[in-house]
Parts: sequence; C-alpha cells; structure tokens
Amino acid sequence: MARIAVMGAGSWGTAVGKVLADAGSEVVMWARREEVAADINGAHCNPTYLPDIVLPASVSASTDPAEVLEGAEEVVLAVPSQSLRGNLETWVRSFEPDAGVLSLAKGIETGTLMRISEVVAEVVGLPESRIAVLSGPNLAREIAEGQPAATVIACSDEERAARLQDAFSTPYFRPYTNTDVVGCEIGGATKNVIALVCGIATGMGLGDNTMATLVTRGLAETTRLGVALGANQMTFAGLAGLGDLVATCTSPLSRNRTFGERLGRGETLEQAQRATNGQVAEGVKSCTSIRELARRTGVEMPLTEAVHEICHEGGDAVEVAVRLMRRSTKPE
Repeated sequence: MARIAVMGAGSWGTAVGKVLADAGSEVVMWARREEVAADINGAHCNPTYLPDIVLPASVSASTDPAEVLEGAEEVVLAVPSQSLRGNLETWVRSFEPDAGVLSLAKGIETGTLMRISEVVAEVVGLPESRIAVLSGPNLAREIAEGQPAATVIACSDEERAARLQDAFSTPYFRPYTNTDVVGCEIGGATKNVIALVCGIATGMGLGDNTMATLVTRGLAETTRLGVALGANQMTFAGLAGLGDLVATCTSPLSRNRTFGERLGRGETLEQAQRATNGQVAEGVKSCTSIRELARRTGVEMPLTEAVHEICHEGGDAVEVAVRLMRRSTKPE
C-alpha cells in the first residue's frame, strides 16, 4: 500500500484523499486547523467542507506537515494556487528525496505569471518528469458521493502518469493520461474565469443562449492562450478543457459560478465575499494574472478582460456586457 500525502484538507483535497484511499493507498492529509484534523482522525469525516461524507479508515490527518510528508511516495498539492509558493517553501525540507508531486491547483501565479507546475519546479527543484497535474470536470461533492466522473492526469513522463492513473482508479473515478501539462493547466486556470462570466450572466437573468455563447467563446479564448503557450489544441476539446469548463460554468456546486452570480445580481466583490464565508473564488484572483499572460503573449481574451474590469476596476456588469456585444464583427 503506497503512502500518499495530500497537502490541504478542503473539499477538493478531502475528496481526492477519499478517491486515493478507495483505490488502495494509505492517505495522510495536512489540515491547517486542528479541529479539521481531529474530525478526520476521530470521526472519519470532514464536516467543515464535506458534511455527511464518510472517509475510509486508511485516511488520517495532521496539522504537522513534516509528519504528513514523512515516508510519502507522492505529494498531492491541494491548496489554492496563490498561496502555494509560500506553503511549498515551508514544506520542501520535509519532502522525501524520491517523492513526486501532483498538483490539483488551478491558477496562474500573480506577479510571476507562472503555471503551477513551474512554481513547483522552481521551489522544490524537481524535473518536469516528476511533476504531474490533475484536471477535469471534478466537482468535489459529487466525487466524494461516488458519482461517476473522469479526469486527466498530465505529466511529461508517460510511465509516471500511468502509475498515478492506477493510484486514482476506482469504480466511480476514471483517470485518463496526457502529456500536455501546459494545456491541462491553462484549461484548469481559465475555466474559473469563464465560470465567473457565466455566473454574472445568470445573476443578470440571462438564459441558455447566453450561457452557451459564453461557454463556447470562453473555450475559444482559452484555446488561443494555450496554443500560444505551446499546448496541444486537442487538449481543450477533452476533459481538462471543455469537460471542466462545462461543469464549472453550469453547476451550482461551482464556487466561481455562484460567486459570479452574486456579482451579476449587483453585489460588490466585498459583499459576495462575505456571503461565501470570506472565501474569494479562484477566478477573481486568477483573472488578473491570466489577463497579463494573454497580453504578454499577444492573445485576445475579451471575456477575461471583462471579468477583470468587473472585479477589480469597478466595472458595471450590464455596461460591460453591452460593450462585449458591440465589439466589431469577425469570422468565427
């Protein structure tokens, strides 16, 4: 039985820990708060993030990162993208020499404009062959309930991707492998921004035609950025592209979509944050770095620009939507 460290005990980290345990691994989770670790160890549950989900006995938790990382063959990173670097700098001294890293984070680091795998490589000092990413239409609650879902595990080392595929395979969770790390990361980061747009449109009372338009055009600008950065265009037609985008843009379980819906109803960023227990959707932070990355590479991303204007420049959602529709016409 492999020992796997999951660094982060939020809803997605907990769901992934359950999948790994159900697939046969010993899972040790790092929790930031003592009460979360105590619930996982004592009651085999995480009521703070996934109420009513029973965790396997092979899942345990600790607030001590060194204890969690000791003996771990694989380190799964399940903390938000913008806080990852600081955490890694603290954790790296406790990594086992041969451990690999799998990132669940979806974002582009503010300031450096690095993808998460690039942050891991820089801080931990690993070659790209030992860094993998997981991305797909993976809403934590549904996966924790055992509802059928699929995902993509991307790594430049195909054998390593296949080993991780085995570690994640359960009757309800089906991983596919891919070597396009860039495409999977760009798809995962950008879909959060597009989900905010879809949420804003829903909050404004707009219907299915609008939603389908936003998802399709959001996929187009995501693909443009990914290809400009070296990704395979076909990745965006798969689970880590279109699949993830559809799930995040349409589900009420998606934090980005529901956060955007509040903005579309006229709430300020601060009001929406208070209504979500102080949590800011990942796309609110990532839209700035993705916009800068697009500008740096000369890629046009009008929906990402619109989200940045609404979230960070005080733009009015209705006025921004009108401007988007009045953009000059062009071939698809």
